[in-house]
Amino acid sequence: MVHDTIEVEAPLREVYDQWTQFEEFPRFMDGVEEVRQLDDRLCHWRTKIAGATREFDTEIVDQLPDQRIAWRTVGGDVKQKGVVTFERVDDAHTRVSLSMEVEASGIADRAAKAMGVVENRIEGDLHRFKHFIEERDRATGGWRGRLRPADSAGNTPPADAAVPDDDIPPPPGRSPLPSDATTRPDAPPPPPAGPPYPGPV
Repeated sequence: MVHDTIEVEAPLREVYDQWTQFEEFPRFMDGVEEVRQLDDRLCHWRTKIAGATREFDTEIVDQLPDQRIAWRTVGGDVKQKGVVTFERVDDAHTRVSLSMEVEASGIADRAAKAMGVVENRIEGDLHRFKHFIEERDRATGGWRGRLRPADSAGNTPPADAAVPDDDIPPPPGRSPLPSDATTRPDAPPPPPAGPPYPGPV
């Protein structure tokens, strides 16, 4: 388990909204070549780190606007889970905390973990995210729907991600919407649950 925290000079809403734009992650996450949003919960990742290309899928297990996004991998070359939380410091500052649990799958992964490569990558990604959002007047987009752990495929959230249910209705579909929008009236209903930091390592 690795953990890091950074304070961003931007309002809470803008910081959270920017993090929901997963397809923008290659602009500030080292080694991420592509993130494709497949549906409300699923993303497909392609990374290239130290010459090795990996592809994997992540599922958003728990998402509560302006508070947290929890994810886990559900297929591919990487096994990890984690949660990113957002905390208002004041009107112009937000604290972002990222915790990840990574399973080392081979000799190279175990060596990287032992040398602190994972921790360094997370620290670097948070600093690049800080600069990315601070250089802009507002987020590049935002999605403010609610995803509950009980509705995920496995029905089990990552560690420290479980939360009480609330009355916010589930979202009809994810799309790059303005930050003040929550639903699309023309969006199809979400697919049924079947048998995403998402941050690469």
